[in-house]
Amino acid sequence: MTVRKTDDTIRLEGRCGVEDAETLLAALQDAPEAVVDITAVHKLHMAVAQVLLALRPVIRGVPESGFLARNIFEPMISDSDRATKTP
Repeated sequence: MTVRKTDDTIRLEGRCGVEDAETLLAALQDAPEAVVDITAVHKLHMAVAQVLLALRPVIRGVPESGFLARNIFEPMISDSDRATKTP
């Protein structure tokens, strides 16, 4: 299972495939205030990234993949920070 939900955190782990997009969507709908921890992500299907882009959860951590960190998550985290700091 690459999407694991705890009380206040949704963890993405390993290879997050297309089948994980629906699981992530359901988890975020059940707990919209949950933080998404991406520290253990190795690969990410774009369907999962689209769920994150659409719902804009708070994202924590940095994935091991430099490509994912720079090109996918860094822009998401920057946008999320701007959104939460806007009065």
